[in-house]
Amino acid sequence: MEVTWWGHATCTVEDSGVRVLTDPLFTRGLAHLRRRRGALPPPDAARADVVLISHLHADHLHLPSLARLAPDTLVVVPRGAPHAVPALRRLAERPGGVRLAELGWGDEVKAGPVVVRAVPAAHDGRRLPVGPHRSPALGYVVEGAARTYFAGDTGLFDGMAAAVGEIDVALLPVGGWGPFLGHGHLDAGRAARALAALGPRAAVPVHYGTYWPIGMDAVRPHEFHAPGSEFARLAARAAPEVAVHLPAHGERVRPGAVR
Repeated sequence: MEVTWWGHATCTVEDSGVRVLTDPLFTRGLAHLRRRRGALPPPDAARADVVLISHLHADHLHLPSLARLAPDTLVVVPRGAPHAVPALRRLAERPGGVRLAELGWGDEVKAGPVVVRAVPAAHDGRRLPVGPHRSPALGYVVEGAARTYFAGDTGLFDGMAAAVGEIDVALLPVGGWGPFLGHGHLDAGRAARALAALGPRAAVPVHYGTYWPIGMDAVRPHEFHAPGSEFARLAARAAPEVAVHLPAHGERVRPGAVR
């Protein structure tokens, strides 16, 4: 089992011959954000057997990035997403479009020998700025040779470990794309607490150090540069038995043995 971090919340998880792509974001800029670190992912990054969309925010459900997927790629989205984002539905209906699977908490879908299960996330899942509350934010557990938890974007919540279940690898958000994190996010400290509760063998911090608002490079720059290493430092105290990997953008890691 291998994980490649492309930046932000975008990862490729390769397990049992299946390529799982998370929240693909293949752009230099998005609204007021610009990619400040890491080269754009190469075309091969869009190659996937199944794509997981955690929620409807534009930096996680990015339609131009989804348009780069091969025809008939399976795209897993929160239940109600095609209704909330009509352009997503049109992406599936066009000739050579993707296949959509809508999941709610506890639902599963198979991709070859891999099973994907949707789990709760504590995050505003709307299509901002004005979208209605029609789709929940989700995390996913990908179970093949390993059990890999992709948290998407979430805060801590009661029953998190029970909802996720036993896992081998955790892909946890540890920051954001601006100098201040709002409600429903994990910073490095909260992510370390989540790690201690989840108890995987290995972890990879994501969702930091990639995009930043235009003109704000000098505002709390540590919130851009430091979350990954700060998470590793705090995780060593909160969950010393967990191996933390800190890949660079585009780097592939093998996050340890499975149970």
